[in-house]
Amino acid sequence: MSTLPVRPNYRKNRARRVLIGVAVVAVITGFNGPALYRYGSDQYHEYTINKPEYKAENGHWDFLDIPAEYRVNSIHAALLHTGKVLLIAGSGNNQKNFDAKKFESVLWDPKTNDFKLIPTPKDMFCSGHTQLPDGKLLVAGGTKQYEKLKGDVTKAGGLMIVHNEDPDKPITLPAGTKFTGKKNGKTFITKDSLLVEKAKKVFDKKTGKFLRTEAGLGRIYVEAAKSGKTYETGTEDNYRIHGLKGSDNRNVYGIAQKLALDKKDFQGIREAFEFDPVAEKYITVDPMNEARWYPTLTHLKDGKVLALSGLDEIGQIVPGKDEIYDPKTKKWEYTGIERRFPTYPAIFLMDNGKLFYSGSNAGYGPADVGRDPGIWDLDTNKFQKIPGLSDPDKMETSATVMLPPAQDQKFMVIGGGGVGESEESSEKSRLVDLKDANPRFKDGPTLEKGTRYPSASLLPDDHILVTGGSEDYRGRSASNILQARTYDPKSGTYKRVADPRVGRNYHSGSVLLPDGRVMIFGSDSLFADEANTKPGVFEQRIEIYTPPYLYRSSRPQITGGPKKIARGGTGTFSSPRPAEIKTAKLMRPSAVTHVTDVEQRSIALDVKKTADGFQVTVPKNRALVPSGWYMMFVTDDKGTPSEAVWVEIP
Repeated sequence: MSTLPVRPNYRKNRARRVLIGVAVVAVITGFNGPALYRYGSDQYHEYTINKPEYKAENGHWDFLDIPAEYRVNSIHAALLHTGKVLLIAGSGNNQKNFDAKKFESVLWDPKTNDFKLIPTPKDMFCSGHTQLPDGKLLVAGGTKQYEKLKGDVTKAGGLMIVHNEDPDKPITLPAGTKFTGKKNGKTFITKDSLLVEKAKKVFDKKTGKFLRTEAGLGRIYVEAAKSGKTYETGTEDNYRIHGLKGSDNRNVYGIAQKLALDKKDFQGIREAFEFDPVAEKYITVDPMNEARWYPTLTHLKDGKVLALSGLDEIGQIVPGKDEIYDPKTKKWEYTGIERRFPTYPAIFLMDNGKLFYSGSNAGYGPADVGRDPGIWDLDTNKFQKIPGLSDPDKMETSATVMLPPAQDQKFMVIGGGGVGESEESSEKSRLVDLKDANPRFKDGPTLEKGTRYPSASLLPDDHILVTGGSEDYRGRSASNILQARTYDPKSGTYKRVADPRVGRNYHSGSVLLPDGRVMIFGSDSLFADEANTKPGVFEQRIEIYTPPYLYRSSRPQITGGPKKIARGGTGTFSSPRPAEIKTAKLMRPSAVTHVTDVEQRSIALDVKKTADGFQVTVPKNRALVPSGWYMMFVTDDKGTPSEAVWVEIP
């Protein structure tokens, strides 16, 4: 439930406050602002964090006032070019919601604090998303079925590979199709329909001679017709498909390995949608070729989108079959190459058109496949590994951010944990400069504690806000970390700032808002107590961090200018005090889930003063400045940012 911060009654407590202040001033002198929380009383702390001088030094956290009907299990968030934030819950990691087909999205307007429920056509829980060139948000994948732990599985099941040896036609098997093993005699049933492509004739490229026929293949999850261990299978078997006639009965068959009562992982969906920020609704587009749960969507230099990794429709990691979405045709095509990554891999577009994989991921997938960071050339499928990464076995649930300005091509990888439900976590911050001839990771400043699930947001003053996380898996053993700090890329140091009031771990994230504040949402603790005996409850409260720069006496203003600037072109903007303006930048809006945000980038702009404003020049490089909508901020000599104006780069 969302609540406002508890504040003391200043009239009644004035005298007491003075006495407390005298008593503790000697104790707290020498400690920085955030340390007060540990040493002062709750009441004195509350008084202190609301003092103007404290806010000016450390910033301030407030709860967002959310009416009850709009409180959802926010797992995804994206800032739209209308200035509104789309919060996507889908089923919200709630089996009851899933069973009831209760899928939710909420649109929040930070200017007016208005909320709106958005009809959500599919379960977008654990989907992927990215900003499109025209300002729409692409959302692809999600949940077809929740996981079932081994003790909860009552019917044996698993993967059935369907073969079609007919080169003349594909075949569609309807939901409810039965497969019976030729050796084991056990029957399994599908819950979904399946299209199996026709077989492919293979010819010698030189002579044209026919060589062989390669069967068309389809993958489908099957489940035993009856419950119990008796219906498990132990070895591979060929399966006859019921209902087929004539040649289909000869050409189409199934092959399955072990079909058992093992744990069944989450299963993904193929569906994809574009969210229109103006119409404020989801628009169906062509589905992906592969079902995906926990995929990453990464924008490419040409405006297309790469979808990769995820769990498929049977709960197995997609076997490296990446695909590309074309926003013009609204269709998907395979890349034609294969490269395997764990789920939600942090993959960023570089300024040379190649892709950087930091090693950050959200888990799922083999511990020894696709874990090494490096530079990936999508055209050739060559992958250059980058050495030097510290704590390489603790990269799950780490956060990666492209440091400002984007022209420098420097990245920071923050925290992380061991594979799966490991108790281990890393306090490391690793840095890499991709402009180096032979890039290599080196350690930056350390966090105070090992931290899984840290949220990291670029700020318009070129600092990075790092907040939240937990020492243990999903906040286990009451290990949430109530700390926040900013990182200065110039000095290479962290600075503690005001502490958040709410712990954030799994299913959390943060988003920079156009007014310079930061929203942080979500958290899905496994347990609610230190002894790990009470089940956790999803954190629906949202906090807003107001950085110190917004407590200064004034800030620059942008009062007019173009809504669109061509790459390599200039734009002239008006400002009442142009002499104050020192820097300008384009900041790409976030689309974040599971502390994975490959959208963020801050691009420095050349600035020239004019009589009543300033002129900016946008870099020509399409890979550095991908097409889309950006927030443009200007800052003064203290780093105080203006409120952003939205600019489209076509």
